[in-house]
Amino acid sequence: MEPKIVITVLLTLIAVLLIVGARLKALRFVGYAAIRLIVGALALFVINAVGGHFNIHIPINLITSLVCGFLGLPGAAALIVIDQYIL
Repeated sequence: MEPKIVITVLLTLIAVLLIVGARLKALRFVGYAAIRLIVGALALFVINAVGGHFNIHIPINLITSLVCGFLGLPGAAALIVIDQYIL
């Protein structure tokens, strides 16, 4: 084979892999964020179910679910403190 053809094929293959890899990384982040959003919403549901006895109610929306999902227990505690003392 000609060296030009081999180099062209290899460079094309590298470019395709870089483009596909970048898209897969973006999709992986979207999937990670979606899972965190669902976990946050479920955690807020449990907090509202248990907290109903203690007059704790945190609305379940996109922002509160993301805060609770990405920050975990400290985020849920912060939402409870904000709900009880600031609002």
